Amino acid sequence: MSETPENRIKRLKMRSMRRGIKEMDLILSAYAGDRLDGMSEAQIVKYDALLSENDQDLYQWVTGQCAPPAEFSSLISDISDHAGTK
Repeated sequence: MSETPENRIKRLKMRSMRRGIKEMDLILSAYAGDRLDGMSEAQIVKYDALLSENDQDLYQWVTGQCAPPAEFSSLISDISDHAGTK
């Protein structure tokens, strides 16, 4: 059975809120709440993949402590801009 677009958005918003690090909970839940509904299918697929990454790595990428992998660089830049971390 295929996931409906509405259920997928809900699932991604929940995964954005329930991270391992509180800072990432706050950053990603705010980003997901503001951006997911307007994303293209390709952007949603990329965001879904990003959520599988380790929170320690995500935090360092979003805060500019380490460079993200090229596949996530534009998404991480958008998240960082949204969170005001740079």
